[in-house]
Amino acid sequence: MARRLDQILVIDIESTCWEGPPPPGQENEIIEIGLCTLEVASGDRRDRESLLVRPERSSVSAFCTRLTTLTQDQVDRGMGFAEACGVLTERYGSRQRTWASYGDYDRRQFERQCASRGLAYPLGPTHLNVKNLLALGLGLRREVGMAEALRLVDLPLEGTHHRGGDDAWNIAGILAVLLRRLRSSTL
Repeated sequence: MARRLDQILVIDIESTCWEGPPPPGQENEIIEIGLCTLEVASGDRRDRESLLVRPERSSVSAFCTRLTTLTQDQVDRGMGFAEACGVLTERYGSRQRTWASYGDYDRRQFERQCASRGLAYPLGPTHLNVKNLLALGLGLRREVGMAEALRLVDLPLEGTHHRGGDDAWNIAGILAVLLRRLRSSTL
């Protein structure tokens, strides 16, 4: 296994969602796990992937489809959540790596869903909140959304916003800029 800090696993999830609270008997569930590995030394982004996950306790609403472009039919053909967690640990070594997401929602959703399914948490203990890191690093008064973050670091939005694989790729780009800036400053 490679050193723990040679790559950062950037993750962006999409979950079932509604315009208001979940309908009775349903809950937010992960329906897509977007992944991108960021080579720390070079800042190169690699392994752009999207894992579709079949929900067990909810369905994809029309609102969710408008936001993410994902349909019930697409996610019904996805893998189970336990299998997706297995892909993270086996293919990406997720328990041994620092991982990052844009905000804390992804971390909290993984924690909740693993706990409710009795599954082992598939991610390592070191999580970077890129949203918070960007705000602190640029001296912003508040955290900003990913599209605004891309503008602030002068990167284009690549792909479709609110699709896991595309968002993970874009978040990894933001993180690469922040790491380069950190390295070029005198501490």
